[in-house]
Amino acid sequence: MSQPFENLPTTPRSSELIDKAFSRAARAGRAKDGFDAQSSMLQTAANICSDNLENVVTEWPDFDGLDPFYRDLADAVLAGETAIGSEDQRGVDALRQHLSEVTWASRKAADIRGEYHTKLRNASDVDHARKLRKQAFARLADVVEQVEDSLLAIAAAREALRDLPDIRPDEPTIVVAGYPNVGKSSFVNSVTRASNEINSYPFTTTEIHVGHVEDDHIRYQLVDTPGLLDRPPQERNEIESQAVSALEHLADAVLVLVDASGECGYPIEVQLELRDALCERFAEVPVLTVANKADRSRDVEADHYMSVTEGENVETVLAAAIEAVDYEPELPFEE
Repeated sequence: MSQPFENLPTTPRSSELIDKAFSRAARAGRAKDGFDAQSSMLQTAANICSDNLENVVTEWPDFDGLDPFYRDLADAVLAGETAIGSEDQRGVDALRQHLSEVTWASRKAADIRGEYHTKLRNASDVDHARKLRKQAFARLADVVEQVEDSLLAIAAAREALRDLPDIRPDEPTIVVAGYPNVGKSSFVNSVTRASNEINSYPFTTTEIHVGHVEDDHIRYQLVDTPGLLDRPPQERNEIESQAVSALEHLADAVLVLVDASGECGYPIEVQLELRDALCERFAEVPVLTVANKADRSRDVEADHYMSVTEGENVETVLAAAIEAVDYEPELPFEE
């Protein structure tokens, strides 16, 4: 299973599509004579334009049918792509408009094919048929060129979305949050090291780190989002806030790591304010406060205390997170 945008095909530019259509049409025309040559050239060029434009659209997943996590994450990513939308319309809605424009062009190419087939059948001679076919080619080229901006925008959307993390929304997920340098990455690395590597995915100004761990034959995802869930909500821009909304759909439990020693560079009071904001944002799932670097300070009230560097209670914290998720796999229906 891969993320829904990973295998999207390359989107052609209008000039590439026109060249492809007309070069294939020329070869088709050389294989026949007279009226048949003109008809074959028309059929070939129009089919290539119409079919390729249609494929650009149909290869994209239905956004309404996507898991809410990927739908909201895609919306956040695309909202940051100025090549895809305007100030008035950004995100998935802007992409949908471009896809709609390409759908129009595909249908228009098919209409031109039908219109000129009728005209070719009524042509008085081969020269007249050739003129009609050239008219059809000019109109096909004009239609494809009209959607050049949309094709470029769709290509930009593909590039922006193809490297999104391969996260499985149907698998239980633990989100790891907290200020920088409190030990989030060290914790995720420690508990996933034995069986799975950590994968990092670029996202706007940050990265999403995803690791996995198995317990009782169930795979759990651990998601760390440095630069996103490590600062107060008021410091996030609109795109980052949308990404947090996506994580709300994903999280089955949240671990908020804090550092009472102050070595992370942030006062414990500020860290707890972030914790409180995350509790409010992820109100539908368990949120556990974990004091890391407990070998240096325990001067904070927390659900659990650990020290990743000393290997103290790390597995206990992981077990507590798994217990908080309280995941029950679906079993086959039995009568």
